[in-house]
Amino acid sequence: MLPRPFRLPSLFALVLGLMAAVPSYAQNAPTAHPWNTLSPAQQNLLGPLQSQWDSFPPKRQEHMLEHAQDWLKLPPERQQEIRDRIARWQEMTPEQRQQARENQHLYDTLPPSKKQQLHDAFLRFQQLPPAQRDALRRQWQEQSPEQKQQWLQHMGPHSTLPGEHAFGMPGR
Repeated sequence: MLPRPFRLPSLFALVLGLMAAVPSYAQNAPTAHPWNTLSPAQQNLLGPLQSQWDSFPPKRQEHMLEHAQDWLKLPPERQQEIRDRIARWQEMTPEQRQQARENQHLYDTLPPSKKQQLHDAFLRFQQLPPAQRDALRRQWQEQSPEQKQQWLQHMGPHSTLPGEHAFGMPGR
């Protein structure tokens, strides 16, 4: 502990140092981007977020604008797909969003060969008639977590992946 005569000046120096640091910290913080300041192309792409945009923290707005900058370089049909995905995400419940995050994490941890198998199975699923897809979704939803895990581990080249509903995603 400092002797008594040095305490007050030391405390004063500390407070001054912190006050000097605050403006530089604030300069690095992201600034808000109100909806009406976005370009027409950004507004079109991020349209599903319009009603909530101004309430998003500046950091989230920055994150979305960084992505939008890349997305705007894509062909119009890909931009529409992204816009549709944003809209579907906005329609999801918090539980569905959490399930989607968990599924993405599981997918990210798969080895490349399993990712390819899963992708191929999903493509086959998409080609099935709607009634058959619905039947597979129901079958998937009725399975226990252990049965689902077993299916995922033993998925073969002719397996068919249940659709979006099975993974907590709303239908298209």
